[in-house]
Amino acid sequence: MAVSGIGKYDPNNIFAKILRGEIPCKKVIENDWALAFHDIAPKAPVHVLVIPKGPYVSFADFSQRASDKEIAGFFKTAGDVARMFDLDAPGYRMIGNVGPDSGQEVPHFHVHILGGRPLGPMLVE
Repeated sequence: MAVSGIGKYDPNNIFAKILRGEIPCKKVIENDWALAFHDIAPKAPVHVLVIPKGPYVSFADFSQRASDKEIAGFFKTAGDVARMFDLDAPGYRMIGNVGPDSGQEVPHFHVHILGGRPLGPMLVE
């Protein structure tokens, strides 16, 4: 399905393959709404990806087409990941990229949960 300005979902993207069990991952948590797993090239001591189980290209697509239950379940899972790694008190960053200008590499909506050390400024010029 194409969403205005976003493009069509590719069912052969790497996250779709992970969801189908065709590619292994180092799973953190999985439920009806989302799968969370460790990033294969971590940028911080804790670097977990959280992906919805549905075929959404980006946050724009997810926020437009997902049900309220999917949205709530996804974001609760992201919060659960942060709590699992005791990141609430020291703080963490949750990043979701949308489109090529942001650096989105996989056309399946996902967020990065990063923490475990001071992360510095959001953007460096």
